[in-house]
Amino acid sequence: MSATTSDTSLYRPNVGLALFSGAGHVFLGRRINGRGAFQWQMPQGGVDEGEDAADAALRELEEEVGLSAKLVEVMEETEDWLTYEFPAEIRRRMPGPYIGQRQKWFALRFKGSDSDIRLDKHTPEFDAWRWAHLSETPGLIVPFKRPVYEEVARRFARWTNET
Repeated sequence: MSATTSDTSLYRPNVGLALFSGAGHVFLGRRINGRGAFQWQMPQGGVDEGEDAADAALRELEEEVGLSAKLVEVMEETEDWLTYEFPAEIRRRMPGPYIGQRQKWFALRFKGSDSDIRLDKHTPEFDAWRWAHLSETPGLIVPFKRPVYEEVARRFARWTNET
């Protein structure tokens, strides 16, 4: 996916996490205080200044899902950055210069049990979670992120047990 503009400084560096269960399903969290449809998403978060994307992915996993790095195996990282732009109404509410996000995506295999998942370990971003088929995730995400989720579903399909 390519950005509308070639100026990558206008896109906040971010990571996305496709956390796969042993059965080949992917983790989805429901956004706290979400409004309307499309509140389910895979974990994601910003890359701090000077932070490596892989380190950011494991930090976000711990912050959003409550899982330590020892409970996952990193299977794949996208070579390129996938981008999306914020809709105008979101851009107006956000501070800073960003018009969207550029994301490195990681496929992670979960080696723990469901009881290891702790949405309340830090400031919660999700109020519920579930396992889902990766192929259904584009239909559950907010529309402006849908092309990225379609691309992630295509690229990481080999990590599922879907046929």
